[in-house]
Amino acid sequence: MEIGLHLPEVERVVRWNEIRDLCRVAEDVGFDSLWVPDHLVYRDNEGASTGPWECWSMLSAVAAVTSRVAIGPLVLCTSFREPGLIAKMAATLDEISDGRLILGLGAGWNETEYEAFGFPYETRFGQFREAFHIISTLLRDGQIDFEGCYYTLRDCEIRPRGPRSEGPPLLIGSKGSQVLRMTLPHVSYWNGWARWWGNDVARVGPLLEEVDQAAREAGRDPTGIQKTVAMFVRLNGGLEPDDPGAPYLEGSNDRIVEELKGYSDRGIQHVQIVLDPITTDGIERFGAILEQFRG
Repeated sequence: MEIGLHLPEVERVVRWNEIRDLCRVAEDVGFDSLWVPDHLVYRDNEGASTGPWECWSMLSAVAAVTSRVAIGPLVLCTSFREPGLIAKMAATLDEISDGRLILGLGAGWNETEYEAFGFPYETRFGQFREAFHIISTLLRDGQIDFEGCYYTLRDCEIRPRGPRSEGPPLLIGSKGSQVLRMTLPHVSYWNGWARWWGNDVARVGPLLEEVDQAAREAGRDPTGIQKTVAMFVRLNGGLEPDDPGAPYLEGSNDRIVEELKGYSDRGIQHVQIVLDPITTDGIERFGAILEQFRG
């Protein structure tokens, strides 16, 4: 099982120079991948605002300062960028990273950022359906001619092509049955977010069964889709509040390793660690957990 790191989102304002150092340390201690969230702004019930850096700009910089780890958005909201441009951007980033991109895609959910940045919210699923078809076709075939309700592309081509003739692999982050049936025939990865099963490996099984069933209904062998999940982990010194209904996993290195083994035993092939504290020290300490798990 591969283990990746979810880079900072809104834990605090983390400047690029620190993010660069986090990436380099993560690569040095043995993480397999680095993931960047794609959100624009959050507001709490009192109206206080937080927000991360723009996802694709950050991913491009991460690609340029690393050499081994896979990189990807977790996940890219197709509402925020035109789908033809997303495909062009993905081919370019795959080139920059020398074929290390995993392109995570999703329909979006945070209505606040849609309203704040002027994107239509109610039509996001219809837009996603068309966008996914356009992106997957362009990356696979290099061209498309398409007319839909939301997007029209005339003789669109991706030139030059990226380093992989079939394009970067796609990841879908969703538990919705309609989205799964539509996307699972075309993706290499499925991703689940820890709050969906309370960040407790003992509760993840039913969701995995639903994903497998959706794959079968879509005519896809479930074993051909790599299962990936996020996992919330707090080390000593972590201060982040718990996600409602999904508390951080805490405790000894042995306990964390056992939880990782639990995911591996259930057929998970890639875990993204949401780490508290997300600092160079925290990453270095998690490096010992990586060594123990792999040993």
